[in-house]
Amino acid sequence: MSAADRKAPSDFIRDIVREDLRANKNDGRVVTRFPPEPNGYLHIGHAKSICINFGIALENKAGVCHLRFDDTNPSKESTEYTESIESDVRWLGFDWGSHLYYASDYFGKLYQYAVELIEDGKAYVCSLTTDEIREYRGTLTEPGKDSPYRTRSIEENLDLFERMRKGEFKAGSHVLRAKIDMASPNLNMRDPVFYRIKHESHHRTGDKWCIYPMYDFAHCLSDSIEGITHSICTLEFEDNRALYDWILDQLKVNCHPQQIEFARLNLSHTVLSKRKLLELVEGGYASGWDDPRMPTISGFLRRGYTPEAIRNFCERIGVAKSNSVVDIALLEHCIRQDLNLRAPRVMAVLRPLRVVIDNYPEGKVEQLDAENNPEDPSMGRRKIPFSRVVYIEQDDFREDPPEKFFRLTPGREVRLKHAYYVKCERVVKDKGTGQVAEVHCRYDPETRGGWSQDGRKVRGTLHWVSATHALEAEVRLYDHLFTKRDPYDVEEGFDFKANINPNSLEKLISCLVEPTLAGARPGTRYQFLRQGYFCVDSVDSRDGAPVFNRIVSLRDSWAKIERAQKKSPLGQPKP
Repeated sequence: MSAADRKAPSDFIRDIVREDLRANKNDGRVVTRFPPEPNGYLHIGHAKSICINFGIALENKAGVCHLRFDDTNPSKESTEYTESIESDVRWLGFDWGSHLYYASDYFGKLYQYAVELIEDGKAYVCSLTTDEIREYRGTLTEPGKDSPYRTRSIEENLDLFERMRKGEFKAGSHVLRAKIDMASPNLNMRDPVFYRIKHESHHRTGDKWCIYPMYDFAHCLSDSIEGITHSICTLEFEDNRALYDWILDQLKVNCHPQQIEFARLNLSHTVLSKRKLLELVEGGYASGWDDPRMPTISGFLRRGYTPEAIRNFCERIGVAKSNSVVDIALLEHCIRQDLNLRAPRVMAVLRPLRVVIDNYPEGKVEQLDAENNPEDPSMGRRKIPFSRVVYIEQDDFREDPPEKFFRLTPGREVRLKHAYYVKCERVVKDKGTGQVAEVHCRYDPETRGGWSQDGRKVRGTLHWVSATHALEAEVRLYDHLFTKRDPYDVEEGFDFKANINPNSLEKLISCLVEPTLAGARPGTRYQFLRQGYFCVDSVDSRDGAPVFNRIVSLRDSWAKIERAQKKSPLGQPKP
């Protein structure tokens, strides 16, 4: 994606960048970074950060965005996650070029920085246990107290730290801590841990290291080493900014990036935490990270979302300074808008009901003309076979219809889309169940194309498929993963999984689709008329046995929300 293809939005972060450029700060450079930890798959919240960081770089001629992996915790990271992150960023439409980095590339330099702090009397080796460190730290209302090891000499600290590196101590026996202020009102400044012992193999450095830097120590220095100008992160790191600046100030580095915080994305009816998403995968609540119900980028890709829709969503929600929850209906609205223009229309019957047109000649087959997308005539037209026996949706017929039911009923005439008017004359029921098994109709041959020559009108239009020509398929109907808008809203003693939607997936077999879908490639998207938008599943589809994932229904609840917001004097949806 080129800068020319994008219209730069406006927000407080971009205002800071523009002001810095006007003042020629950083010599007119704009260098951002997206720094994921490779301990899981990216989710929609990461997409917002990706769009901000890469977007700002693209909007400036001298702009560059780095992709840097924060791979400082070998126990949770893997090459699989690294590869998936690279793939997701590319799929969203962004490219880091030659600027691919790893925090592990800097382990040697970070170690030397830690030694420098020890030599300056600003860091020490502490032998308290993890629980003791937590106890000594104090609370929000009570100051902490000094570690009994805080007074170790510089020589002793250098010796212990070197022995930590050589692997002489077991995990948890020692850590390296900053020497700042145990009475600071900011808990992050109460002698934070910079290094811990982990006798675990790293997926890139192997067994070269057995001590690993903490995030706060590695992150700011990695930014500095790479010459980052604007270190953009989410709001939960606001209190960490003082430590970010302290480390860089004490080491007197040549590059001191500016940390800027923005509100993270919170999306209704889902969770955006890699730890909790991992729980869903490991607990069997999802089939994997790419389960189409998951809010992961790979899940959205498999479900059939487009990168354009996700980028549009991220731009529409904007960049704020305070946390809020975005309704998932807005995300669904964005994909509907996108697919309305690009998805070809086809007919598919998910719950088939057999319809016999008694006065249509047996053996006759017509090829009826239909447009592929009325929103885009350039997508052309297609031919649909029509024969004496067709299938319609079970819900499109009622033997005893309720009020305002305008579809097929005994004695009523309806339109078959692109075909003819048909009128129901009799019903055949299953002798065992008593359910309607077959509907018999008559058609009007003068209504070819679905329009009457004599001007009479019908209120119901039904989609259908020809029984002889239809292709059998499996269809998966996806709903929100959680029943509640806020999945964390649970009674005491229960966890967020108590709110998982048991009906988030419905599998329908023996569905029937147009024969034009034969050989449809995985990832191809369609609008099933009157049903919704669907995508050929990239994992389970086989030649002759396609599987379609519902991307989103046709009903647009966000449009109703927007109308309610406009009517409300406070700008909030009416209940």
